[in-house]
Amino acid sequence: MQKPTWVVEKERNKRMIAAETFWIFGIHAVRDALLNPRRVKLRLIITKNAFDRLADAIAVTELDAEITDPRKFSVPIDPQSVHQGVALEVKSLDWGPFTDLVAVNAGAAPLVLLLDRVTDPHNVGAILRSAEVFGALAVIAPFRHSAAESGALAKSASGALERQPYLRVTNLANTMETLKSMGYFIFGLDGEADLTLSELLGNHIGPTALALGAEGPGLRDRTKETCDALAKINATGSFGSLNVSNAAAVGLFAVKSR
Repeated sequence: MQKPTWVVEKERNKRMIAAETFWIFGIHAVRDALLNPRRVKLRLIITKNAFDRLADAIAVTELDAEITDPRKFSVPIDPQSVHQGVALEVKSLDWGPFTDLVAVNAGAAPLVLLLDRVTDPHNVGAILRSAEVFGALAVIAPFRHSAAESGALAKSASGALERQPYLRVTNLANTMETLKSMGYFIFGLDGEADLTLSELLGNHIGPTALALGAEGPGLRDRTKETCDALAKINATGSFGSLNVSNAAAVGLFAVKSR
């Protein structure tokens, strides 16, 4: 019996993620990755100065650090990257089934963040920091047209990538439907919405998912249609637009401060 297309694509995506490696760079990002038991670590290239700063974290791993001359720091990352003399090759994190991560427990009001085609790793890194601060169970994005785990994302996240689940799924709308079946109320931020964020949330309590789109195009039509409601952020000035990472922080704060 032939497998459905969505099953084939899901399995292919899993294989791609399993095979994918990338380089994390910078003292703080590498330290957090070294200390993360979930992270599969493959290769560490480091200068003597950086090794001295990370010796305690390196000691808890089984990696053999490759000491290199800072003038010959040969790692496949952007030459303009501020690597601080250290780079760690790793595999993407496996957080397991997303339904386990976002399960609703009695009396709890879990929060999930959905990103629709947010491709800038610096924005996603900043969003992961806010998600961790406000206690989001997961940040979920489509596998295609979203920022993959990368050195730039890890550095922007300042360690949050190691602690805040960031999941990329085959189909965002289908994932949203699953969340709704679990009891989540999903609302999207849209500058053209009729209701403001405060008006929409009101006295709402319970499992909540917040959807945000990329700057410019915003949420796709299907994503909007799958949301339970849309809201806009109150703006007092004429500009009325926020960077997506700032909008995420505002939305997360609004949900958590109800």
